[in-house]
Amino acid sequence: MIKLIENISNTDLEAITEIWLTSNLDAHAFIDKSYWHKNYSVVKAALPNAKIYAYYHNDVIVGFLGMIDNYIAGIFILKEFQSLGIGTHLLNEVKSGYSKLTLNVYQKNETAIRFYLKHGFKIQKEELYHETNELELLMEWSV
Repeated sequence: MIKLIENISNTDLEAITEIWLTSNLDAHAFIDKSYWHKNYSVVKAALPNAKIYAYYHNDVIVGFLGMIDNYIAGIFILKEFQSLGIGTHLLNEVKSGYSKLTLNVYQKNETAIRFYLKHGFKIQKEELYHETNELELLMEWSV
């Protein structure tokens, strides 16, 4: 079940931030772990200002999609729930309310790039993300 979290509770904030951290550590082995740990508190502070679409399994959040305006800040799914269509459900939920979406993805995150291409996103440009010294792709989807 997908739910838009509008007033995030401390419990949900903790769960979502932990999913953010573990998902990033799993998906981005090419980035030093300290980068994600250093940004944990920044992300936790920013999450209440984002639109959070949470995916629940047995009343527990197992994944989420974070939005800022029409920008997808990320889709994060617990490893044991990946490849079950949860990311697709979250993305389709968001697509139904927007005519244009953008996002950034690391060039080395080939799994995510394939996922977004499969869902109609197109690569717009490539640029260096200075904080990690890694190339990122700007991707866009529109109706």
